[in-house]
Amino acid sequence: MKAKKILTLILALMLVTIFGATSIFAGGTKESAEKYPAKSITYIIPFNPGGQSDITAQYQKDDLEKVLGVNIVIKYMPGAGGAVAWSNLVKAKPDGYTICGNNIPHIIVQPLARKNAGYKTDQLVPVYMFETTPIGLAVLKSSPFKTLDDFLAYAKKHPEEITIGGSGTYTGHHLALLQLQKLTGTKFTYIPSTGAAPSVANFLGGHTQALFANSNDLVQHKDKIRILAMGTEKRFKPYFPDVPTFKELGINMTAGIDRGVCVPPETPDNVIKTLEDAFDKVCNGDTFVNKMTELGFLVRHLKSKEFKKYIEQKTEEYTQILKDLGVI
Repeated sequence: MKAKKILTLILALMLVTIFGATSIFAGGTKESAEKYPAKSITYIIPFNPGGQSDITAQYQKDDLEKVLGVNIVIKYMPGAGGAVAWSNLVKAKPDGYTICGNNIPHIIVQPLARKNAGYKTDQLVPVYMFETTPIGLAVLKSSPFKTLDDFLAYAKKHPEEITIGGSGTYTGHHLALLQLQKLTGTKFTYIPSTGAAPSVANFLGGHTQALFANSNDLVQHKDKIRILAMGTEKRFKPYFPDVPTFKELGINMTAGIDRGVCVPPETPDNVIKTLEDAFDKVCNGDTFVNKMTELGFLVRHLKSKEFKKYIEQKTEEYTQILKDLGVI
């Protein structure tokens, strides 16, 4: 009888221990989810330091740290027009501690144009879209080309002689080049770089004769360059009110790059929401908006669901463009 009581007591203690541990474990899981983020977040930039993605992240960093309460560690992962970073992102742990800049059309065009880009567009889970930079075609002020007509007339007589720089292959800049060639019957030699910063440096150093560049680079270097055309629907005011658009000049094309941030597939909804709210607060703040506007960026605000729909819409658009160009 005494042994039976002892056995019963032991079993009771075991049950208390098991259920207590389960309760603690469950509570710990819930608590850790509620406490996200609890450690530093790595913010991957798919291009070189000094480009638009990097500039944007640098102006977001301090305010993101204040809102999220953790350090933001910026990490550069250039290569293959951004595909190196995105192919790494889709393999990352989906816990919200690795985020990455995502650029349109790059994230769409890469998987369509390459046999194996290392990722699929829909694997990059959109969190927030915060800006656009229109693309323009520029030459140095010392260039003999005064207008786009001069530029194209020479190119038609001298195929592949003119070199044009840009950031990466199967990117916004490369796509603009392919469209310009298709629509005007010209042929240029494209010189890609691993980011906007080195492509601008090559151009200013005279290593390429022309450049497809983002609006903020055009604004920054406006005293040294001549912009032949802008890839906007209407003139890019107030920055370049005297520069015509490609459409004005009879070339039916637009060109620009949209930027946002994404996370790996299967990232929990609560984590996405936390990041979405943080980016929304930071990117609507006066500090970010005023600085981006001053530098020549167009600030945009698309949350996760809107951003996803926008990417789907752009995927249809760029798929048709690539078909028309004979790329796919």
